[in-house]
Amino acid sequence: MSGPASYAVPVTNSSVNPENASQAGSAADPQAGSQGGAQGAKPEDRLAKAVRAAEQALIEFEIAVETYRVEVENFSRLHHQKLGPMYARLDELDALIAEAVAASSGDREDIKRAWEARALVMPMPGVEELFGGLLGADGVRPVEDPNPPRRVRPGKEAQRLYRELARAAHPDLAQDEGEKQRRSEFIARVNEAYAYADEAQLRELAEEWAAGPPLEEELPTEAEVLYARLEWLAERKETLAVIAADLEGSAIGQMMKLAPDDPDGLLNEIAESLLNQVAHREARLEELVRSSKG
Repeated sequence: MSGPASYAVPVTNSSVNPENASQAGSAADPQAGSQGGAQGAKPEDRLAKAVRAAEQALIEFEIAVETYRVEVENFSRLHHQKLGPMYARLDELDALIAEAVAASSGDREDIKRAWEARALVMPMPGVEELFGGLLGADGVRPVEDPNPPRRVRPGKEAQRLYRELARAAHPDLAQDEGEKQRRSEFIARVNEAYAYADEAQLRELAEEWAAGPPLEEELPTEAEVLYARLEWLAERKETLAVIAADLEGSAIGQMMKLAPDDPDGLLNEIAESLLNQVAHREARLEELVRSSKG
């Protein structure tokens, strides 16, 4: 299938980048914060301070990774929905042009190229029947998306609401398992609303959280528990760093690097380029058909 590999736009500095996020998350190091505090403070007090600092650093890191994940996922879905038909049309035009050239020349190599071009756009025979409709004719499982995102990057107000909710209700702030579960379920709803840039839903969730039970800060008192907490925070940061690296290294992540400040604009530019390619191929096909009749 034709792709945007040859299409290029100027590269700019990324405003949402997992590398930046990993720098923000570096404060989750268990050693960070343990050196601070007054000289006369108890070891448990210094450890408690380090735990709080590591928790906040981890939350900021997780927010950065999640916002980047949403953008990568939205870009991928919009790329498929907006540009997929154009790529398919280009492949079909390439096949028609190759067939017209072969019909005119009768050359063996031209005929071979025409068969190869047509094979790229022909559906796989019998796939739908073989898998009972679970796969489409192109061999890919069909995906229903009744509510696609309107754009790659949610608006500034949605971003503000999301960050405030994530910082206030993050599960990692809870020590009690029941409270952690309640926060996890709430944050899942927040993430879903943010993925669809639903500002109204985010505001309702903010009101719901404000009306809920007051937050109770439960600081551990034993050094062993605090050390275990710091170790878990460090491990969680490493896990998030791997997720961020995978997102950045993906095909969509690499494509988004071409225009990190305006990914929606990048999709529009690619679409315009593809439309120009379609027009050029259609003109070429029309010329070949006219020549064959002349």
